[in-house]
Amino acid sequence: MTRRPPARWVPERQDIIWIDCNPQSGREMRDVHPFLVLSPAAFNDRTSLVIGLPMTTADYNADNPFAVVAGQATGTKAGKTSYVLCHQPKSFDWRARRGAPHPLKRLDDAAFSQVRALLNQIIALA
Repeated sequence: MTRRPPARWVPERQDIIWIDCNPQSGREMRDVHPFLVLSPAAFNDRTSLVIGLPMTTADYNADNPFAVVAGQATGTKAGKTSYVLCHQPKSFDWRARRGAPHPLKRLDDAAFSQVRALLNQIIALA
């Protein structure tokens, strides 16, 4: 992570943040990655948790039926496609893991609708 969040910053639903995924196990992602926040700010602030989905630029996700294109990556990954991994919902203590705003800021409404539809197919809560 390269930036510190503002003193009273709280991640909001649809925000993209940096999160440290370590420790990890098995096929879970490790290290610092972008993370799409699904939970609302009121929950995130009160519990210090965020529920969301990890993001990656791994090329093999172009054929992943559970990955949604989030746009072009920035920084050292500039020019690569960024994907939201809808099959890996997670919750993290964003304060303990030093969550911070990501340069992409927020997933656009159309992509967020795709994410919600895919996640609903996987867990069928709605």
